[in-house]
Amino acid sequence: MEIRILGPGCPRCQEVEKRTIEVLAELNIPADVQKVTDMKKIMEYKIMATPGWVINNKVKCSGRIPSKDEIKKWVEEEIK
Repeated sequence: MEIRILGPGCPRCQEVEKRTIEVLAELNIPADVQKVTDMKKIMEYKIMATPGWVINNKVKCSGRIPSKDEIKKWVEEEIK
């Protein structure tokens, strides 16, 4: 499972990363979590605002901080 957090590294992006890691730990699910800070690479995902949250190349959220419940739902959808 690949999760990408898109953003320049601002506090909002850091919060998204923190929540993602917490959810993965709670679910005991391994994943490749990477922060993407290069604007050219972020633009490849065609999002209009950061932070962005991507799982297995599917954009699930952009321009806001997703809740832990949302992140949990998206991760669980990918493992079914």
